[in-house]
Amino acid sequence: MSLDATVWAWKKQFTQVKGGSSPALKKLVLLSMADRADEQHCCYPSTGRLAEDCQINKKTLFKILEELIEEGVIFDTGERKGRTKQVIVYRLIGVQGREQTVPTLEHLDDESLDSQGSDSGTVPTLEQFQHFHERVPTFPLNSTNIGTRNLSKNLSRESKNKNHWLCLKKLSLEIAQANPEIDTNEIISSTWFNRELRAFELFNAEKSMCDELMIYHFANWLLEAKAKQDRLKNSSQPNQKQPAKSKNTLTDKQRYFFASKLSRLPEFAKYSEGNESYEQLAKRLESMLKESENLKKWAEYLINISNEHKGDAA
Repeated sequence: MSLDATVWAWKKQFTQVKGGSSPALKKLVLLSMADRADEQHCCYPSTGRLAEDCQINKKTLFKILEELIEEGVIFDTGERKGRTKQVIVYRLIGVQGREQTVPTLEHLDDESLDSQGSDSGTVPTLEQFQHFHERVPTFPLNSTNIGTRNLSKNLSRESKNKNHWLCLKKLSLEIAQANPEIDTNEIISSTWFNRELRAFELFNAEKSMCDELMIYHFANWLLEAKAKQDRLKNSSQPNQKQPAKSKNTLTDKQRYFFASKLSRLPEFAKYSEGNESYEQLAKRLESMLKESENLKKWAEYLINISNEHKGDAA
């Protein structure tokens, strides 16, 4: 627990933005994170723990975390902890430790220390004890030397591109542009979204791309993943309209195959008429194979042909 982080979180003010989360919920989430911050103002509570502590659902929590990142209050350090090494480590931005608090000093004129002045013989003031030739610099809270204004300059390219690239709003727009018929919320809230996100980041770990390009490729990645999920879902459901094939019937392709092979056997020459060719005999045999009686009678020949040409009769 970090007292400095907790005090900072209490003083943090949020305003209501149209379409945004409640300022009270944002402060509640930030207080819960500050309560778990270490001396470096980093914390890594699981999303389940944060949602339970704040009594909100995970969908609302993810939206609040995204807004806190966009507003420069927290950011993803890129480090992962926990038993599964998947819990995000966040850093609270702008927390001022007590050891960083330096009193603002006023530079006094040299004559204020003159022993012959009117103040001679009186108890020296606090300003006299704090008289220095070099002033200790102090920064206001909105200075560009602290906080998030210099964050992009201090972060490496890999940190910027790989740890802060994802914006769900931009991702939703990209998916909608690629396929307006797809419900983007269904994809983002799906159970397989985080798994695809990890796979995408691992796949592009060695690549250097800007945030917009990462989001563009990730949108295509998710569309392919959804198509795959739909195929698996459809394949698991039996087709009720297609009647079950009888074991005593053959497909058109199988009848054509077996008829062409049977027409070459000497035993089937008796079924020919006149001087017809093998192809003409095969057509007649193909029609005869539609009858279950002939299938039983020629079963031995069909089995032998199947064994000799495995896979061709499928």
